[in-house]
Amino acid sequence: MAGFFARLKEGLTKTRGQLTRRIDELTRHTEAVDEDFFEGLTDILLLSDAGVQATEEIIGELRAAVSKERIREPQAARERLKRIMVQEMDVPRPPLKWPMVMLVVGVNGVGKTTTVGKLALRFRESGRSVMMAAADTFRAAADDQLQVWAQRADVPLVRQQHGADPAAVVFDAIQSAKARGTDLLIVDTAGRLHNKKNLMDELGKIRRVIAREYPEAEVRSMLVLDATTGQNGISQAKVFKEVADINGIILTKLDGTAKGGVALAVRREVGVPVWYIGVGEGIDDLQAFDAAEFVEALF
Repeated sequence: MAGFFARLKEGLTKTRGQLTRRIDELTRHTEAVDEDFFEGLTDILLLSDAGVQATEEIIGELRAAVSKERIREPQAARERLKRIMVQEMDVPRPPLKWPMVMLVVGVNGVGKTTTVGKLALRFRESGRSVMMAAADTFRAAADDQLQVWAQRADVPLVRQQHGADPAAVVFDAIQSAKARGTDLLIVDTAGRLHNKKNLMDELGKIRRVIAREYPEAEVRSMLVLDATTGQNGISQAKVFKEVADINGIILTKLDGTAKGGVALAVRREVGVPVWYIGVGEGIDDLQAFDAAEFVEALF
């Protein structure tokens, strides 16, 4: 875990420069925890893409804590801010149940297919039997990319010809997973947001197939978001929440943005916790999200 913490720290370098450096400067150049201090913190959080709702919530809690605990020193307020940020993002995840079908959704270009491959490797290395299904059948590149990841992660892949019915792919994958006694089936789904109705119909059909053919399986729906898109990613998440029953968020490319405050915004504005984060291109750079470690690496 120490190795991942070092990678997490390195991956958050850009955000740390934008967010933490400014907070440290504010703390150093402020003599009292007053209105100017709170206004400065508000601006810093908004600039890091923490979003209006999360920022208001965090600053409100900090104000209350400063008053109740009689915090006078800016440095002490900074430490209290860290604890509040952890509380804001620390949402307990329900225990994993097997067998499981994990539907991975998200717009094209966010790293969805790559994330499916990394998830497969992560669970296989933890001792679970894993299978992948290529249900993004309208994008030939997605199938080919998934084939590469299947080989890298050493897990079987169920796929059909280009343009096949995604629900039919899932049907085949379920039969195969049941026959092999597979713990986890990870399904890569299409990411076409320009036609919400088609996407909703497609995901609905896939879920009906799972409910009918694999009622004993736990179903988890994970939304992949590209951290570099900031507030645009939040807008995508809200749309996906309308059309799909999202359980958790996978935040990719955190190492590529100075605005890692989006991890705060997602929780508050979408109402769905971050479950996994990606802080690099490596196959093992996707890890379970730990709020305390994330904030510690940030600061």
